[in-house]
Amino acid sequence: MDFNAFNGGGAPASMGASSNGGVVSLTKGQKVSLSKMAPALKKALVGLGWDTNKYSGGFDFDLDASAFLCDTNGRSRPEFFIFYNNLIGPNNCVQHMGDNLTGEGEGDDEQIMIDLERVPNTINKIAITVTIHEADIRHQNFGMVENSYIRLVDANTDKEVLRFNLGEDFSVETALVVAELYRKDNGWSFNAIGSGFSGGLKALCANYGIQAE
Repeated sequence: MDFNAFNGGGAPASMGASSNGGVVSLTKGQKVSLSKMAPALKKALVGLGWDTNKYSGGFDFDLDASAFLCDTNGRSRPEFFIFYNNLIGPNNCVQHMGDNLTGEGEGDDEQIMIDLERVPNTINKIAITVTIHEADIRHQNFGMVENSYIRLVDANTDKEVLRFNLGEDFSVETALVVAELYRKDNGWSFNAIGSGFSGGLKALCANYGIQAE
């Protein structure tokens, strides 16, 4: 596990961030201030996508996006863990748009809506993660997944604000912390993390202080 990623390490956005048609493209470890880049952003659509062309076994891939709403200590609670079995966050601040069981089709495979103005003051960051369902049973890992990305869209204007392409530097990992939205200077910032580790959903929950069954 890359603990530096959870501690907010990495280069600032000024070191290599690029813009393509008004969309800021980030690399791993970069941070940007959403308050400065998109000051009108109130409701964000987080879209995640991937391809699984590297696998030819007998099982389909079922990748699951989740959001952990964390306090200043980086800890969450079961009711603040937003995933396919708990689609709505406190005060309707976060909504998981539903589980895509196959990942087929163009565009985003799963989406999470975040109303930044509704996020409780006790929540300091929102971690966006992806896990592989039944990875051990199906003998699957993120080394078999390619073209993974996360994008942030202004839901009120349908304009894409930023995108982070994760690359292909994963092998045996079965869980992935993709990015974080976190409070800074009375606004919100975005951290492109891209940190993978083994242990699947159970290990991911433990990292944020939740005991998974």
